Amino acid sequence: MSRRQAGSTRRYADSGGFLGGSLHSKSRSSPLLSVGLVLLGGGLLICLAYSGSGLFGSTRSVVSKIEGDFSCTAEAIRAIPVLKKAYGDSMRKVMHVGPETCSVVSKLLTEEEREAWGVEPYDLEDAHGHCKALVRRGIVRVADIKFPLPYRPKSFNLVMVSDALDYLSPRYLNKTLPDLARVASDGVIVFAGSPGQQRAKVAELSKFGRPAKMRSRSWWGKYFMQMNSEENEAVAKKFEQASSKMTFQPSCQIFHLKPYH
Repeated sequence: MSRRQAGSTRRYADSGGFLGGSLHSKSRSSPLLSVGLVLLGGGLLICLAYSGSGLFGSTRSVVSKIEGDFSCTAEAIRAIPVLKKAYGDSMRKVMHVGPETCSVVSKLLTEEEREAWGVEPYDLEDAHGHCKALVRRGIVRVADIKFPLPYRPKSFNLVMVSDALDYLSPRYLNKTLPDLARVASDGVIVFAGSPGQQRAKVAELSKFGRPAKMRSRSWWGKYFMQMNSEENEAVAKKFEQASSKMTFQPSCQIFHLKPYH
């Protein structure tokens, strides 16, 4: 809420505004009317909270952008506690790549002694204030992932990528995946859509540039072999066990790749 709004509200109350004047004036209004006005005021406050206005607006808007059956980024956020069980100390220094990376980075940073960075492949014109603050601090940056990322080899323990590779043609995928592995010392975690999922709605095509390509698990398996990217079966098994214990049921495909040597 801005200072101007807070100030105007204070002056309005002090001058005997709608609620203040009704409750404290010595008019002939009945007690029932006063009670009714109090209930009406409370109802208005509740409506404002749930409509995403005022104090609650920023948090609600962050979540709403990544909800829906076409988002693997929302699933990546839910998977963080499970990934911690599977990867242990490797979760100390993580970079996320994909749309709404500010939400993922913010979640990662909620735990002490964890460092997190993010790369947003698309524009941040409509980003919320907290996201812009992360950009100003250099924690999140906007970069075209079809080109080499501005990081040294093995800059991070792990690289998480979601809602990004599905929108790349094989021509660019052949360059992007090795570059993600280049900056990771312990591995790359890929969140990819499953065939049949609805992705890249018409309104989003101008942002992503092309509809998502929902590739099967067998396609990804062959592709990883072609690119000499080996899946980390030991970590995948730990992740599966942790998912079962924590009742995490992913809708997106999750691949655990070993780092390049």
